[in-house]
Formats: sequence, C-alpha cells, structure tokens
Amino acid sequence: MGGLNQPSNQIKLTNVSVVRLKKGGKRFEIACYKNKVQEWRTGVETDLDEVMQISNVFMNVSKGQVASSEDLKKAFAKTDVNEIVKEILKKGELQVGEKERAHDLENLWKEIANMVAEKCVDPTSQRPYPVGMIEKGMTEAGVSVKIGKSAKSQVLECIKLLQTNSTLPIQRSRMRVRIVMPTKDGKRLKEKIVEGAEKVEGEEWGQDEWEVVMLIDPGQFKVLTEMLQAEVKGRGRMETIDQRVLAEN
Repeated sequence: MGGLNQPSNQIKLTNVSVVRLKKGGKRFEIACYKNKVQEWRTGVETDLDEVMQISNVFMNVSKGQVASSEDLKKAFAKTDVNEIVKEILKKGELQVGEKERAHDLENLWKEIANMVAEKCVDPTSQRPYPVGMIEKGMTEAGVSVKIGKSAKSQVLECIKLLQTNSTLPIQRSRMRVRIVMPTKDGKRLKEKIVEGAEKVEGEEWGQDEWEVVMLIDPGQFKVLTEMLQAEVKGRGRMETIDQRVLAEN
C-alpha cells in the first residue's frame, strides 16, 4: 500500500507557491498556484480548488511529507482540511525563491519610481524628473521597498525619504482647479469635495452658485470629475485654472 503517496513525492515545483505557517511548534505548508495566493487574499478568487495545487497539508512540500491528522488536530484543534488550508492561506507566509524575490523587488522598485515621477516635480523648473533620476535619488536615500505591500501604499513614504535623505530637490505637484455648482448642491457636497484638496484657496457662496478654487494632487482630478458626474450631472463643472503643474510653496 506504500505506493499510494507516490505522486506527492514528485511535485513539480515549477509553478508552485508554498505558503508556510508555524503553529504548535511545527511547520505546515500548502502547495498553491503561484498567482492565486494574492487573488485569494484580496477576495478576487474564492474557489479553493483554483488556489490549491494539491489539496493536502504538508510538513514539507518539496519533500512530499504530508502532515498527519494527529499533527493537524494538535496544532489547529480541528481536522477539516479545508478549514485548516484557509487558515494557512490567511495567516501563512508565502515562500518565494531568491530569484523570484529579486525579480519582484525590482518590479516593485520600478513601479514606485514611476509613481513618484508622476506625482512630483523639480521645484525650480516645475518639470517632472525622468524616472532614472528618481531611482538614483531612491538609492541615495536608502529607500527599501516592501514585498507584499502595493506600490501605491509605499509612494508617500518614498517621497518623504527623497525629501529628507537625498540631494534631489523634489516636491509633490499640484493642479489648481475651480469648481462651480448650484448652492444647494454645494451645501450637500462641499465636505466631500474639499476633503481631497491639498489646500482650499478660496470659495464664494452666491445665492445661486457655490464656487471653490483649490490646489489638488493631479491624481484627484479624475476622482472629482467622477464625483461631479455622479452627484450633479450637468449642473456642476470643473476647470483647471493652471494647466502648468504647481508645486507647494
């Protein structure tokens, strides 16, 4: 009967991601499809069968050592493999090979550098920097990117480090916009509209119309446009007063 476990000893580790959880003094591993773990964690993928390459819990995936039900029961206080797998998926650490980790880090680094370049300017010329210069500045400032966190969530921290620890003069770029809408809509929406602004430069309440001038991050332009479309279709408008990107004073 020893032959039954045979196939699990020959796991092809080409497209496999191992998620590992240490619990009750032992390590437990599961073999998943590489790109599916993140999808499961973000809720994009909900079918366990799509995530799991082999529906077993292992002590060691690469050696094909399956965890015994006693071990599982002791560590997890339950024997339902699906439930245990979900716990490992949720709390476990994704094991990444060295090559792959280096590749992921490089991609993330480039993605962050690109986002910083989109959001910032040289204060003297008011022009964006080439991405290569941003990357140099990041190296100089000792920026380290974190795998497992999105590029977007690391951009602001990166800009701060560039401002404090690099010789690259850099600041966030700004757009100046004017928004006009009927007064009654203004009363209803003012809070929502100004919360995305870096600075409200002036506003005027008329009998019929409310007008506000603000400095915004260029990325907010789309957010505001969509809000106006949804909330005041055809009754409100937004224009950029200064196409030239402005920096903080």
